[in-house]
Amino acid sequence: MSEAVEREAAGGDVALLVGRILLAAIFIPAGYRHLTESSGFAGYLDAHDVPFSSVVAVVAACVEFFGSLAILLGLATRYAALLMALFALVAALVGHRYWNAEGAEYANQYNHFFKDLAIMGGFLVLYAAGPGRWSIDRRGS
Repeated sequence: MSEAVEREAAGGDVALLVGRILLAAIFIPAGYRHLTESSGFAGYLDAHDVPFSSVVAVVAACVEFFGSLAILLGLATRYAALLMALFALVAALVGHRYWNAEGAEYANQYNHFFKDLAIMGGFLVLYAAGPGRWSIDRRGS
């Protein structure tokens, strides 16, 4: 491989690592908080008309925490990226229903809804690109 191609590949690996870190950075602390305070999270879900909110809260917190940890480590990255993309979509649809809001809350929920969709896009790009060289998935490669 030529030196220029190697530099380009290394730059891509750095970008994938930084991208994985940044995607995980928002979800690991939130997932941990939701795991350790699941009754509060269940109450939030219940207020948003989610059925079986106490069960859904535990499942969602596990997906959020362990899925983002897998993203960070580059472990089963493509599966974790698809799972987290789905998580971001559900979070947008459940938590940020801007179409039901008015006034300043409309703009706030609108921004959060599309932020979640943008994060979903990041996870889908990670699914397509893979984790990069600095990941558990690629160790020994």
